[in-house]
Order: sequence, then structure tokens, then C-alpha cells
Amino acid sequence: MLECIRRLRHTLWLPLFAALCLGMAPSAYSAPKKVLVVGDSLSAEYGLAAGTGWVALLGDKLKQAKLEADIVNASVSGETTSGGRTRLPALLKKHQPDIVIIELGANDGLRGLPVAAAESNLRAMVEQSHGAGAKVLLVGMRMPPNYGRDYADKFFAMFGALSREVKAPLAPFMLDGVADKTELFQPDRLHPLAKAHPIILGNIWPHLQPLLKSK
Repeated sequence: MLECIRRLRHTLWLPLFAALCLGMAPSAYSAPKKVLVVGDSLSAEYGLAAGTGWVALLGDKLKQAKLEADIVNASVSGETTSGGRTRLPALLKKHQPDIVIIELGANDGLRGLPVAAAESNLRAMVEQSHGAGAKVLLVGMRMPPNYGRDYADKFFAMFGALSREVKAPLAPFMLDGVADKTELFQPDRLHPLAKAHPIILGNIWPHLQPLLKSK
């Protein structure tokens, strides 16, 4: 008789237990975040074998960190902040990202374009992303000293000032630990070799990881 009662209790609890588990499922298994990378040749694997650039390496890093995210690399070689600003609305509409990584400005600097124009374009891109409900990570860049100390200083400082203004985190210099090592560059001395991209990812990851973990 006691055994029958125990079995009956067990049978009655099973549907309730299953219902509780199903009710908890949505919060336990939320959809992975979508990360949109809008960059130039430094993110578009220029001169590299596919899968060896920092964006591809980010996918492996996410697996190691047990963080679920889908990455869309919308980077284009030669892209300027103006081009990125023009393309971004359609990218936001199509991909609906949770996080936008903006890695632009190098081509503006190499062409000697006005710092104020690059800043205006980047600000607009951040505002567009925030307006679409996405968080933003800015990726900073430095110009070589041969472009003039005044221009180089203003260009680099622009990223920090904009980051504070729009309240978006900043990876200060993506080529930190790379820019001063000629052996890490392709023959054009502009684009890093594949072996430099783990360093680049290491410069970006600490600033991206908090965004991936946030709700």
C-alpha cells in the first residue's frame, strides 16, 4: 500500500516538474547576441587567408569563453567613415544587431581628411546604432608621425573624446603592440600579417566582452 502511494505521488509530480522546467527554458536559453562589425581592410582580411583575421578569430574566442553570439562582418577594404555612415542604416535594418563594432577612420587619416568630418560621421553611426537598440564599441586608430604631429594627435584624441561624449566604450588603439613592429606587416607596410591578428583581437576583446555579457 505504501509503495503504491509513493508511486502515485511520483506520477502526480511529473507533469508539474515538466511544466516548471518548460517555464524556465526561455530565460535559461536566451537567443545569442548578434554582433555587426563595420570596418575597413583591417577587419576585412585584406591580403590574408580566409578565417585568419581578428573577426574570424573572435568566433573562436567566443566559443572558448562560452559566450553565444552570431558575427556579421560587414567590413569593406578602403572604407571611410563617410562610406560607413552611408551603409549603416541598411545594415542595421537587415541584421538587427545587439552590438555594433565600428572600426573606421584609418582611411580618413591616411587621406588627410579633416578630423572633424570623421568625428561627425562616427558620431552619426553611433547615434544610428543606439537608435536601433544596439550597443556600440568604437575602435580607435593612430596615424604615423610622418602625417604631422598635430594632425596625428588630434586624430587619436578624437576617438577618446567621442567615446566619452556618446557614452560608448572604446578600444583605444587596435594596432597596439603591432604598429611598431615591421615584421608583423605585409609588404605594403599598412596591413598586418595573420600572425598579428591575435594581438589585434587581444586589444579589442577586453572592451567587447562586457557588452557581450550585459543584458
